[in-house]
Amino acid sequence: MSKKQDKNWHQFKEEHESKDIENSEEAQDLPEETEHMEPSLDHPSYIELSEKLTLAEQQSHENWEKAVRAQAELENVRRRAEREVSNAHRYGVEKIITDLLPVIDSLEQALQLAVKAADAAMHEGLELTLKLFMDVLKKFEIQQIDPIGLPFDPQIHEAMSMQAVPDAEPNTVLAVFQKGYKLSDRVIRPARVVVSKK
Repeated sequence: MSKKQDKNWHQFKEEHESKDIENSEEAQDLPEETEHMEPSLDHPSYIELSEKLTLAEQQSHENWEKAVRAQAELENVRRRAEREVSNAHRYGVEKIITDLLPVIDSLEQALQLAVKAADAAMHEGLELTLKLFMDVLKKFEIQQIDPIGLPFDPQIHEAMSMQAVPDAEPNTVLAVFQKGYKLSDRVIRPARVVVSKK
């Protein structure tokens, strides 16, 4: 080997040794820096985690029950509102029909008087007027209750008096004082009747 190569080798070796010393000093400084860092957080124990999980499960179950109850209540409110709207559409005309029933009664009485008076023109006019009136009522699902000869039904009839009639069966409607009316399936006014007794 030549002297030049020896010199280069020694120079190379010295440079690397000086770098190693610097690196070792930096390495010694590092632990001191890590000592000044904050200590790591303590991890919760298994028991604490288990308690927290149980508590979270209870809260989630309570919230689930509240949500189910709220949904059921909302569904009930929706159904009730639909039913009320349907009833309002169906029975909304009840008040005005109830107020018009005396007009129908008056027309029927006038028709009976026209028959007694034998006034054909008046009878015909009243009959047509009453027919027009009844056709309008049918459009609104109004049914007339005229129960002559039918068995007495306290749901749709109102007994004004009772008479003993030998030919008629007991609890049969003999005469009608005032006809009744139904709106769909609801009785607006019961028929006032005379009922046969034993």
